[in-house]
Amino acid sequence: MRRSGTLLALVRACHPDACVAVALVAVLLGVAAGRGAGGLVLVGTAVFTGQLCIGWYNDYLDAARDAEAGRTDKPVAAGAVRPGIVLIAAVLAGVACVPLSLSVGLLPGVLHLVAVVSALAYDVWLKATAVSVLPYLLSFGLLPLFVVLGLPGAHAPWWLPLAGALLGAGAHFANVLPDLAEDRASGVLGLPHRLGATGSRWAAVVLLLGASGVLALGPSGHALPRALLAVASVLVLAAGLVIGRRPGSRLAFRAVLVVALLDVCQLVLAGASLR
Repeated sequence: MRRSGTLLALVRACHPDACVAVALVAVLLGVAAGRGAGGLVLVGTAVFTGQLCIGWYNDYLDAARDAEAGRTDKPVAAGAVRPGIVLIAAVLAGVACVPLSLSVGLLPGVLHLVAVVSALAYDVWLKATAVSVLPYLLSFGLLPLFVVLGLPGAHAPWWLPLAGALLGAGAHFANVLPDLAEDRASGVLGLPHRLGATGSRWAAVVLLLGASGVLALGPSGHALPRALLAVASVLVLAAGLVIGRRPGSRLAFRAVLVVALLDVCQLVLAGASLR
């Protein structure tokens, strides 16, 4: 029972929802861009192990600070799993990520490893600084390049890394919103914390709408469905911001998450134009 409890805590410590979501987006983009089954497996496992490494190392580094802030939702801080085990898991995932990334191709593999290192730099240092958004811009800008480069005749149009960067940066502000108070209590003062809840919400809105616009106007093909998704993003955000002005409402935050999902759908549709 104790081993199963430790394993479950270890899974929770890696933020499995984020790991699966990012890997799934990479695989779906690969499908749209025309990758075969073998390539999709390599892309998916490389991204997944990279995300595991990032998530586990983040919780390892934050263990003492989270415990001091009373973050019982964090398995390491709550004592459900030992920090040393989480560190070993992060190292093993990082080691596995290297050959998996390079097996996709030298250039795309190096780009993905740079993206992972950038995210680790966020965990180690940049998370608590005024430039906390930079690793999100870099890592999510490089992620779609990792997926599509290496394909026969592959090219990297300007809109692909730009849309990824805007989407990642918008997700940064949206993801931090529910935990602003807890993060401040644990000493984390990244850019969203300095802007506050209202500033971070508007930053997420502008960045995600920017991603919608780039994905609507940049690629060729499937223009109508991408335009409809962009219009839906505007309508969802407008409704969320207007109705969500009531005290205690989380509708604005949920609207931002819906727009992020719509942006992902646009990105996958846009991937088909790369064939």
